[in-house]
Amino acid sequence: MADTSRFVVIARDGLRLRSGASQDASVIRTIPEGTVVNVLSREGTFALVDLEGDGKADGFMSLPFLRAVDEGTTPSAAAGPGDITGLVTPDMVKRMFPGATPLKNITANLPFVLAGLRARQLGDRPMVLMAVSTIRAETAGFVPIDEFKSKFNTSPGGAPFNLYDAGTSIGARIGNTEPGDGARFKGRGYIQLTGRSNYRRVGPQIGVDLIADPASANSPSTAGLILAQFLKNVESKVRNALAHNDLLLARKLVNGGSHGFKEFKETFEKGMAILPH
Repeated sequence: MADTSRFVVIARDGLRLRSGASQDASVIRTIPEGTVVNVLSREGTFALVDLEGDGKADGFMSLPFLRAVDEGTTPSAAAGPGDITGLVTPDMVKRMFPGATPLKNITANLPFVLAGLRARQLGDRPMVLMAVSTIRAETAGFVPIDEFKSKFNTSPGGAPFNLYDAGTSIGARIGNTEPGDGARFKGRGYIQLTGRSNYRRVGPQIGVDLIADPASANSPSTAGLILAQFLKNVESKVRNALAHNDLLLARKLVNGGSHGFKEFKETFEKGMAILPH
């Protein structure tokens, strides 16, 4: 095996990155299926890998669950034409975000975002820019989070998220039909998926029962798929908006309004100069 070879994770449920070349070594985190890694060296059945393309070791992975990019299906071929997800690094994304956004958050979560995009064949440059800029507008810390209580979702002295409840105008718009739906289906994930209608629609599309377990929308692997699927559902309209440089419309197609547009636009424009072609 040649040093610094590019490999792709083929484990269906992701592959554990470990601190040493042993199944007993501590787990650093799980790297999603489809993630491209650089193998620096081999130790028995384990590979020392570089996740960021900077030549520095990040940990060890089990070799049988890695496939050389030039053997069989490559990440680009699997994800569609123009795929750049194997080239996007945490450092690139960090440069698109505010200084306060921790690099460790981006490093931990970016693989799940890129894996979701690959899974929905949205790994080309415009859609990667769209996804990353959406995260900037929705969850600037680059982590999947619960929606915060605010005057927009909770009335003074009211139960949390009561303005989203069944029987309210907002609740009706987002499909909340049962008592407690406001808090149950509050915004979650990288994209802040909100409302029973969205949870019901996206869940079957990604193979997760979000109605039975709404909190699972904050699992990084699920959140990455939710973001990608939400973009997939409006893909043609978003691509048309981006082709006409109408970033406001692109934002509205995801958010339903212009909330966070300043941050979205700033990140998108920075990314145009940073992300690879």
